[in-house]
Amino acid sequence: MVKRLVIILIVVAVGLGLLCAAGCESDAQTGALVGTAIGAGAGQAIGGDTESTLIGAGIGAVGGYIIGNEQDKKK
Repeated sequence: MVKRLVIILIVVAVGLGLLCAAGCESDAQTGALVGTAIGAGAGQAIGGDTESTLIGAGIGAVGGYIIGNEQDKKK
């Protein structure tokens, strides 16, 4: 249980670090980055293995990109 919590916290910390370090030019890129971090964290929390983390990251990236792209279109 503690190991799982530590892994989740590491994934969240890395994701937030990437958000701060990345200078995205568009909302689509920012959305993909945020979606990847959230999806990876959710995948790890739900599945608890590498495969779940990667699947969550992929789904989050696609979802975040789509949402960000729609925001870019509105601008």
